[in-house]
Amino acid sequence: MKDALRIARFDLRHMLRQRETIVWAFVMPLVFFYFIGTVTGGMGAPAPGAAPVGLALLGSENAGHLVEQLVRRLEDENYAVRRFETGEDSSEWSRRLTLPAPPDGYASFTEAVLDGQQQELRFDRRGDGPAVQLDEMQVTRAVYGVLADLAVLQSNGDTAAVRFEELAAMPRALQLEVAPAGERMSVPSGFEQAVPGNLVLFTLLVLLTSGSVTLLIERRDGVLRRLASSPVSRRAVVGGKWLARMGLSAIQIAWGMVAGALLFGLDWGPWLPMVAMVLLFWAGFVASLCIVLANVARTEAQASGIGVLATMTLAGLGGCMWPIEITPDWMQSLARTLPTGWVMDAMHRLVSFGQAPTAVLPHIAALLVGGLLLGWMAARTFRYQ
Repeated sequence: MKDALRIARFDLRHMLRQRETIVWAFVMPLVFFYFIGTVTGGMGAPAPGAAPVGLALLGSENAGHLVEQLVRRLEDENYAVRRFETGEDSSEWSRRLTLPAPPDGYASFTEAVLDGQQQELRFDRRGDGPAVQLDEMQVTRAVYGVLADLAVLQSNGDTAAVRFEELAAMPRALQLEVAPAGERMSVPSGFEQAVPGNLVLFTLLVLLTSGSVTLLIERRDGVLRRLASSPVSRRAVVGGKWLARMGLSAIQIAWGMVAGALLFGLDWGPWLPMVAMVLLFWAGFVASLCIVLANVARTEAQASGIGVLATMTLAGLGGCMWPIEITPDWMQSLARTLPTGWVMDAMHRLVSFGQAPTAVLPHIAALLVGGLLLGWMAARTFRYQ
């Protein structure tokens, strides 16, 4: 064991001195955390308690009390409404709701609506994807909420502003209570998906490229042959190489978790020790896979090419690059057969869905069994030259 630890310390120190390892293990993950997390940040619905988002309301000056009700409804939908007389000062706003000018003979938007004149509101939203559809649905709900109140009051023959307030304060004969049926199952987005996904991806990428190439260079330069002639056992050599790569992954994982929390505000959830355990079992699995690749590859270029191809394939199919929940059923089933899929599903259960640690015990068992099998293969196929 002492020999294995000595080899591991030397190898780990050697790998950490390589600029390529520093860049790809500690710098590039942060770039991808920020870029992917920012791009996908609007994919999901806002979390409960999220800060209101800005919405510009154009043409609302002296528009009457119906607009006051509309503003209240929009605020209930978690919008921070800013009023503008014209669109000139609101060009920087990504969400804009425009009221039409009152028809000839009417003093305001409210007066025209109460007299039965059809008024068309226009909602503009920059961007695309699910976030735009969510905004359209929420704004439409606010508008139709005001129309529903107006219809009730018109049936009573009194549409004064105070009647809207009285109607809003009235107890509802029918109430709808909405609660999750079990654990939360919304699709992770933003940094909640990008940080764990890219952490898993880069852990695999660094070991299957830099980790395996370093071992191939030692074999090519005769370092391993000199170890073979020393009193160090074969088991100690393989164990030392595995521990060094496991150590590199552990440092990379710790850096990614701290950076995710401090720089990108990611909440790792209430089960942080179990999250760390899942990632450490993943690191052990990848360390074993790294040595297997270094044993079967003949050149550094071959190992690097296989490592990149394997990483991109496993990461894409396993849900590291995007939430696997948005893919077809067959792809989700395929992800459950891949090691990257095991890790990402465990991350989502612990971090995104708030499930108990017992929910990821099968994932840990799968990584343990896979890592042991790969470790056995690494020891059996290990060669000094």
